[in-house]
Amino acid sequence: MDLDTVRTFVAAADAGQFQEAAADLAVTQQAVSKRIAALERDLGVRLFTRTPRGAELTIDGQAFLPHARELLRAADRAVASVRAGSRALRVDVLNSRGGPSGLMRGFHRAHPEIDLDVVMLFEIERAVAAIRSGAIDASFRAVAVPGRPLPEDIESVRVLDEALQLLTGPAHALASARSVTLAQLAGHRIWMPGIVPGTEWAAYYDDLYAEFGLTIEATGPNFGSDALLDTIADTPALATFMGAHTRLVWPAGHGLRRIPVTAPVPVYPHSLLWHRDNPHPALATLRAHLAATAGGHDAAGTWAPGWAVSRGTPPPRAGAGGPVSS
Repeated sequence: MDLDTVRTFVAAADAGQFQEAAADLAVTQQAVSKRIAALERDLGVRLFTRTPRGAELTIDGQAFLPHARELLRAADRAVASVRAGSRALRVDVLNSRGGPSGLMRGFHRAHPEIDLDVVMLFEIERAVAAIRSGAIDASFRAVAVPGRPLPEDIESVRVLDEALQLLTGPAHALASARSVTLAQLAGHRIWMPGIVPGTEWAAYYDDLYAEFGLTIEATGPNFGSDALLDTIADTPALATFMGAHTRLVWPAGHGLRRIPVTAPVPVYPHSLLWHRDNPHPALATLRAHLAATAGGHDAAGTWAPGWAVSRGTPPPRAGAGGPVSS
């Protein structure tokens, strides 16, 4: 059913005259008559009766009118749902407890007027595909993993270098340290059951291991953060890495310690990915907010893999780690 004919029918019903409906629609009276006739042929009924005063709805026309109005409202809602700025900004943060989730909470506090839809996708390939299809507007990832360059239509910009901290139980040999160097960690077992081969954070920890000779173990099933914290608290031989912005809560009896790592400070590089042709106005606002608040990268005394690069345009002017567990 052609929506122009339905819109013309409603205009004629409201006006009571084809001539007035034509003026409202900025078409000729002949065009209104042709559209009404076409609609009547499609429906197989007469919708109007001509009278000396204009046009009156038949019984069938009266029955069809409320449904015609709903058709037009549904069409308007459908258009509005995809019009730039009228739908929620959809952003992938990978998990609910990491640094990107905190960045989006800060963005929401700064811009409560912007409607957000936060999602959590696992594989970078799925996130990139969702960006390219328009299913999401942006994703936080570490890029670009060696051997897997981003498609040419995907932009990226490094927005946050999140320092890693060592998490130990109270009986661990390093539990009383105020800070530890990467060299001091050699020989200590770093347990990371959340590392999944093929992910960008697996590539990150592979490089960290190779660069500094660390013992990083990904053995055993990943039962989530609660089980990880229980094990670290009870096992003096194990420690784990945690992002400085990762939000985790554990029982007071665990006695866990978060210890800064230095010389150099290993940082996990968070980048924002988006499609270069995405017109959503809130995406530009997000990029400007991150540029102003998220901090810089490649600071002196820090380490990140050489493949963690940006490939994006400069952020617009204002007004114009990989997870341990999820």
